[in-house]
Parts: sequence; C-alpha cells; structure tokens
Amino acid sequence: MKKILSLILLISLAYSCNKDFGDLNVDTKNPANVPPGTLFARAEKGLVDLMTSSNVNTNIFRMLAQQWTETTYIDEANYDLATRNITQNFWNTMYLNVLKSLDETNKLIPAQSSVVTAAQKANQTACVEMLNVYAYAAMVKTFGNVPYSEALDFTNLQPKYDDAAEIMVDLSNRLDAAINSVNTSADGFGSQDIFFGGDMNHWITFGNSLKMQIGILLADVDATRAKRMIEEASAGAIQSNADNIVFQYLSAPPNTNPIWVDLVQSGRKDFVAANTLVDAMAALNDPRVPLFFTVDAAGGYSGGIYGSNNNYSTYSKPADAILAPDFGSTLFSYAEMEFIRAEAIERGMSVGGTAEGHYNNAVTASIEEWGGSGADAATYLGQADVAYSTAAGDYKKKIGNQKWIALYNRGFDAWTEVRRLDAPSLVAPPDAVSGFPMRYTYPVQEQNLNTANYNAAAAAVGGDVVETKLYWDKF
Repeated sequence: MKKILSLILLISLAYSCNKDFGDLNVDTKNPANVPPGTLFARAEKGLVDLMTSSNVNTNIFRMLAQQWTETTYIDEANYDLATRNITQNFWNTMYLNVLKSLDETNKLIPAQSSVVTAAQKANQTACVEMLNVYAYAAMVKTFGNVPYSEALDFTNLQPKYDDAAEIMVDLSNRLDAAINSVNTSADGFGSQDIFFGGDMNHWITFGNSLKMQIGILLADVDATRAKRMIEEASAGAIQSNADNIVFQYLSAPPNTNPIWVDLVQSGRKDFVAANTLVDAMAALNDPRVPLFFTVDAAGGYSGGIYGSNNNYSTYSKPADAILAPDFGSTLFSYAEMEFIRAEAIERGMSVGGTAEGHYNNAVTASIEEWGGSGADAATYLGQADVAYSTAAGDYKKKIGNQKWIALYNRGFDAWTEVRRLDAPSLVAPPDAVSGFPMRYTYPVQEQNLNTANYNAAAAAVGGDVVETKLYWDKF
C-alpha cells in the first residue's frame, strides 16, 4: 500500500510540475521585473518624505534646531532620542526605502529595451548617483561613520562602517562624474521622475547646488576640496528664487505633505512655535514672523518655552500654509546658495561679488520666498542688528544667525548649520537628558546584530553619544 501511495504521489508531483497554470504562478504584488523609473520615483518620494516629516518617531530636526517645541510629550525636545527608537527608524528608512531602491534602480537601467537610448540610460544613472550622494551625505551628517562600501548587500548582514571623511571624498567624486555625464539634449526618467519630469537641466542645477552644500560642509576640514567644489559649482547652482528646488506635494492622499498628514489628518496638537526662534525674530522686527507662524491666543506672536510642557492654544503654531496638504518641500533654495557664496568669499574663494552683497541677496530671497516684499527686506536689512557691516560677531555668526532663520521648516539643514557654524547659540532645555545633540547615536539593532563593526565605528567617531562632534564639525 505504501508503494502504491508513493507511486501516486510521484505521478501527481510530475503532473503538477508539467502543468501550465498560466498567470496563477505570477505574483502580481511582487513582480519579478520592475521598470527602473518606478523604483526611482519610490526613492525620490521616500527621501523627500523622510526629510520633510514632522513625525517624532523619525524626524525631530525642527526641534533640535529649536524651530518648534512640543506640548504634552516633551521627550524629544529634551534630547531624548532613544525612547521612540528615532535613530533606528531614520537609519532604516534611508537605507531600505531610499538607498536600496536606488541600488536596484541602477541594476535595472542597463537591461531596458533598445527604445531607451544610451544617452537616456546615462542620464538615468546620473540622476540615481545624485540622489545617492544626497542620501549618503545626509547619513554622514547625521551619524558620522556609516556602512558605505559594503552597504546594501543583503547577503552581508554585518557590513563594515567606512570612515566618514573617506566617504565624503568618494561622494564628491561621484557627484562630479554624475554632473559631467549629463546630456541635456536627452531625457532621463521622463514622467517617472517626480522631481523634474525628466528635465536634465534641472538635475544639473540640483547637482551643482548639492555640490555647493557639500563643499561648504567640508570647508574647515578639506579647504582645498571645498574651494574647488564651490568655485566649480557656483555658476551652475541656483541663481534666483525661480530656480528653487521644491518637491510639490498633491492635495489628495497618498501624495500629500507629510506635515499635513502628521498634524492635520491625524488631528494631533503636538507642536507649537519655539520661543527660541520667535523671540529672536521678534527682536529683529523680522517680517517673516507672520509668514512662519499663526497668531497666539492674545493676538500676537509667541513661542512655547523650548522643552517644557506648553498649552497648545496659548502659543503660535506653524503657519496655515505649512499645514496645507499640497505645501511643497524645499530641498535647495536661492537663499541657501547665497549664504554659501557669502561665506565662500569670507574664506577666500572666488565666486564673484562681495560677502555683504550675497548676504543681502540671501536675506532678501528668503523674505520673498515666504511671501514678503523687496521693501520688507530692505527695511529689515537697514537695521543695525541685521546689516552685514554692523551685526554682532564674525562672519560665521552673522551668516549663521540669518541662515538659521532662512532655513525655517528645513529642520535637518538648520540643525546641520547650527552645528557647523556654532550660531546661533542654542540654550539647552530645562530637563535635557544630554548635551546638545551633535549627531544621532547608532541604532540599537546595529549594537545587537553588527556588534564588532558597531564597536569599531563608535570608537572611531569618538564615542557613540549625541555630544560627539562629527569630523566635519571642526570648531
């Protein structure tokens, strides 16, 4: 009987292996072949969502820059990065949703049909490279040494951490190669490029603006490279507010502004303006106050005490425009580029003009970007505490204070510039669990699953604590 059953089973298996089940064998939810543009769009949106989000489980940069503060749950404003596993969430989102999607996109580009020209494929590779550089640079700015040369290989669950300085050198070289390879007469990813619709002229502007940003980051640790990068990139980077690189969200889910999702759709009342920023702007009669914030309960403008419990109804909140579902997310702005040019001149670099002229352009661009007028900017710049020639401090303080204001709602970039320029000087909250966070600590999963490489990286950066200054933050 057992032999008969075994024979029946073998026959059944043979029959089933030879039977054509047609589409029943196709997993439509996990396709074997995906157009590279689809994965590229996923990476683009994943990146901009991550950097825009106000979700305290991932992105607390607006609080670290003391633009916003919390109402009831105040752990993050008091520098608690561990309770919600924030660092791990940021790390995983960047590696899995963004960098891995870009890695897979790169693998699929060469296999496209002959309908896609060689020039178009080269442009697609350049787009992927520019986003790779942006994402990895963000990781270095956040953590320091990170997996790089051995990252994204899922057969290696214990990748080594590369030296941050070496990563940035390689990223700068990759960025140069990507910019130089662009053919503006050919398409890129076309409509699947949700940043620029395949327009490679915009990608050149993106690449050069990123090159300016990385160049100034390196100014204190690799002055020669920084000078070359900024002088080469300045003419091709953003030249006016019309060139600002803004990702435009849509008015209907699922492609809405993450801040709207976090604060309006959810019905949460977790944040108010931070007194740090509101008070600094009020002291300078800054015309952007009503453009950044709503009026408070008394009809004026005030921020909650940073790091304290704050009544939501009492204080100013983020302006209604910022909470709109289709409010755009700025990746690079003219104001930012002009601040970089002003600083570059102070450092002896050749980008044309004067430091004061670029500083004035930057402040004016920021005011106009938010809906103010040229006259508002002129009045503001006419004040002794704002004018470049009379504002307090050295060039780092003058530029740093105004750049911090101009980078409102771009919490990550504001936090980076506060660390790099040491301006403004932010006062610690009353119940801070640590010193000012100069970096994110490494994820717990790395400590547990990649222990040897984690230990080596922690020692190399100077200790896996938030107070450790990263290598590019020299002074």
